[in-house]
Amino acid sequence: MNDLPQQLANGLLLGALYGLIAIGYTMVYGIVQLINFAHGEIFMIGGFGALTAFLILPTGTSLLIALPVMILMAMACSVLVAVAAERFAYRPLRGAPRLAPLITAIGLSIALQQAIWAFYPDAKKARPFPEFEGGRIDLGAFAIGRGDLFLLIAAPICMIALGFFVSKTRTGRAMQATSQDPDTAKLMGINTDRIIVTAFAIGAAFAAIAAVAHGLRYGNIDFRMGFIAGLKAFTAAVLGGIGNIYGAMIGGLVLGLAEAMATAYIENIPGMSQLGGGAWKDVWAFVLLILVLLLRPQGLLGQRVADRA
Repeated sequence: MNDLPQQLANGLLLGALYGLIAIGYTMVYGIVQLINFAHGEIFMIGGFGALTAFLILPTGTSLLIALPVMILMAMACSVLVAVAAERFAYRPLRGAPRLAPLITAIGLSIALQQAIWAFYPDAKKARPFPEFEGGRIDLGAFAIGRGDLFLLIAAPICMIALGFFVSKTRTGRAMQATSQDPDTAKLMGINTDRIIVTAFAIGAAFAAIAAVAHGLRYGNIDFRMGFIAGLKAFTAAVLGGIGNIYGAMIGGLVLGLAEAMATAYIENIPGMSQLGGGAWKDVWAFVLLILVLLLRPQGLLGQRVADRA
C-alpha cells in the first residue's frame, strides 16, 4: 500500500479529465435530452486544433506563451464543429423519435473520426503533443507531471464558472426554462434555438480544454482518443446524475479513482490476479456504472431538472 497516495493522485487527475468532458454531455442532455455520442470526437478535434496552433507558431516558441493560443484554437475548432453538428445534424431531427438523433450522433462520431484520419497530416498514428520541460514534480507522498498542473487548475475553474453561469446569468436562467418546458419558454420570448446552440458551444469549449489537458498529460494525441474518452465521460455524467453539472465532475472523479484503484490493486486480491492491470481498467469502469444504475439509477447526486447548477 506504499503507493496508495500516488494511485489516489492518478485517479483524481484522470477523473478531473473525465469530468471536464462530461460537462458537455450533461449540458446538452439537460436541455434537449440528447446523448451526443459525437462529443468524444469534438474533444478529439480540439486536441488537433491545439496541435495545429502550436505547429504554426514560430519554432522555439515557449509552451507557456503558446498555451493560450493553443487553447483558443482548440476551443474554436471544437465549438465550430459542435455548432455545425447541432444546426445540420440534430436540429432537423428535434421533433423525431429519440432513436433517430441517437443513431445520427453515432454516425457523426464515426464520420468525424474518419475525417481526421483521412485529411489531417500523419493522423494515422499518434501525433506528439508539446510538453512542459522538466521531470515530474515531487510532492512528497506522490508526484505529478508538469502538464497535470494545467488540469488541476482548469477543472475546478471550469466547473465553478459553469455553475455560476447557469444559476446566476440571464442566459443560464433561460437554459433552465428551456430545459423544464421548451414550448412555454418560447411563449415567454426565449429563443430556444439560440439557447440550445449555446449549450452545444459551451460543452464543446470545455471538451477542447480537456483535450489540451489530455495532450499535456500524455504527450500525444490520436484520432481514436475521443471514442473511449467520450464513453468514459458519458459514464461519469450518468454516475453523477446526468443533467447535473457538479454531478458530472464528481462522477468523473469517482470513475477515475475506481480505474486507478482497480488497475493497481485488483490483481493482488486472491483469485482475481487475471482481472487486474491496465487491460481491465475499462471493464471495471463499466462494472461501476452498472452497479450505480442498479442501486441508484438517478446517479450519485440525482438528476436536477429545475436547476442544472
